[in-house]
Amino acid sequence: MAAIIGTKLGMTRVFTEDGSAVPVTVVEAAPNTITAIRKGDRDGYDAVQLAGVPGDERKLTRAELGHLKKAGSTPARVVAEFRDVEFPASKEVESPAGGGDEKAPDDADAAAEDGSSDAEGGDRKIGDEVTVTDFEPGEQVKVSAVSIGKGFQGTMKRHNFSRGPVTHGSHNVRAPGSAGASADPSRIFPGQKMPGQMGRRRATQRGATVVEVDSERNLLLIKGSVPGGRNATVEVRSDG
Repeated sequence: MAAIIGTKLGMTRVFTEDGSAVPVTVVEAAPNTITAIRKGDRDGYDAVQLAGVPGDERKLTRAELGHLKKAGSTPARVVAEFRDVEFPASKEVESPAGGGDEKAPDDADAAAEDGSSDAEGGDRKIGDEVTVTDFEPGEQVKVSAVSIGKGFQGTMKRHNFSRGPVTHGSHNVRAPGSAGASADPSRIFPGQKMPGQMGRRRATQRGATVVEVDSERNLLLIKGSVPGGRNATVEVRSDG
């Protein structure tokens, strides 16, 4: 189960080999850096913390910069944790001649004491990069973001209420109608469907499919629409 933080660029369409047009959302996900790994025996839960979406160093606090620099990450605007994440094994780098294998156990012990080993037993550690290549075309993903805000809306648009009668001088065409109780309890219960702020809430689109992975431009093409407006920060995770 992989995860990455990116930016929604917008929507377009691509054509399959049989000529079918597929609507896709383009997500730009620059390489993320693993900045922390939570362990169940130490932190109470297993999770991997990622830093993504390059940002301006001047807009970060000294604490945030120190945390990122400790993990070897460049300034990033977003830091998020993902639970139940298991990244694909990274490619092994050939060690130079001279007995590099003898130091591997010591390095592993140091990583265990530092908490930099992967939460799910993989070989990823703090400071490693996560890229779009961790996803594959055809993979099911879920995308989370803050939905587009639509301002203050009535019940017909916000909750799909039906309209009232429009004949015989009715003044109750788009009004919500009676919503409260009588003498007892003489109040409206919390949670009633009423007019109010619509949108601009965290939403998750499940069951989306990765259509294409462009490793050269750090792009993920996801079938259909996903939450958030243009340039919104999105979190892409494997679904299932």
